[in-house]
Amino acid sequence: MPAQKGAARPRRLTVVLAEWCPHCVPLSVRKGRQLAKRLGVPFRTLDIDRRAQEKEADRLVREHGDDSPDYLIPQVFLEWSDGRVQHLLTGFSEQVPRTSRAWDDLFASRWLRSVREEGSR
Repeated sequence: MPAQKGAARPRRLTVVLAEWCPHCVPLSVRKGRQLAKRLGVPFRTLDIDRRAQEKEADRLVREHGDDSPDYLIPQVFLEWSDGRVQHLLTGFSEQVPRTSRAWDDLFASRWLRSVREEGSR
């Protein structure tokens, strides 16, 4: 089925993180850059410990992510050209390999294949 004219397209990938978090740096920064490249979109990080970025990070998590008073990081969001924000991943409190597996699952997902196929039409 051909893509509809004016259909929404991925616009930007954002990872909410903290520099001290081993699930975030370097793992989610590296994987996030890879995903953004596959999607053909800019990559952005929002550090919850940087005052200038904290408000936007908190807003994204509160409105679109897994929110709690002390929310888990990293959280990954895909912003679309139609204004939608899609939450893609939340890190795990278990060991780093668990978050790495979540990234691997995202890269292998049918969802990612469908987004990439739609974007190539």
